[in-house]
Amino acid sequence: MRVIGVLDLLRGRAVHARAGDRERYEPVQTVAGARIERGDAVALAHAYRDRFGLSELYAADLDAIAGRAPQDPLVASLATVGALWLDAGVSSVDRARHALTLGAAHVIVGLETLRSWDALGEMCAAVGGSRLAFSLDLRDGAPLVQDDIQPGEPAHILAARAADAGVESIIVIDLARVGTGVGIDLGLVGVVREAAPRVTLLAGGGVSGVGDLLRLADAGCDGALVATALHDGRIGVAQVAAANRHPSVWR
Repeated sequence: MRVIGVLDLLRGRAVHARAGDRERYEPVQTVAGARIERGDAVALAHAYRDRFGLSELYAADLDAIAGRAPQDPLVASLATVGALWLDAGVSSVDRARHALTLGAAHVIVGLETLRSWDALGEMCAAVGGSRLAFSLDLRDGAPLVQDDIQPGEPAHILAARAADAGVESIIVIDLARVGTGVGIDLGLVGVVREAAPRVTLLAGGGVSGVGDLLRLADAGCDGALVATALHDGRIGVAQVAAANRHPSVWR
């Protein structure tokens, strides 16, 4: 069970995400008792690596997702610290290729910015499904879809469509749960796993402690995206190590 440290980037700072209200996010100030000056994203990435031993990072460029100028220099710096999963509002082959040039190990295509399943298939064909991840973006359990994506389809069907398009990783994330510590919808994770049995499955939003990590592994997750619980100490070095030793029971 992999633990992946999350960095939400807004206007050049690492911010504390809570419940998807992005314009009200405040800069991260501490992680595991260490001061992070003015939301220094690179310092936070080093803290994830050096204090917790995390080798993988997830960065959400909230500016790019919102259609503003992307934070490319900052993203490139983060990619030197750990294997980077990058969500930067990618919706085209050109943008996917550009994300890879920044050093991203995996480019995330989010449901909330995806224009069509054909576009996802084109990106997979161009850069390889192993380099792309599909983010199943939800709010209060409801998928966040664009006009060209059929509305009303349940989340697990959307996950299956993404797998059919060629992605080899899927992330389940409910924005309403992010930063709240209320836990992840394990039932949803389970049905997504059944709908897409061969992908690497990650989940995030609401992880409150090591118990959530272990339950996610038992539900079929390969890894979890974590931020707040690392920042405030609810998950420490020993808990990360325990999660890493606990395999997903799905495979």
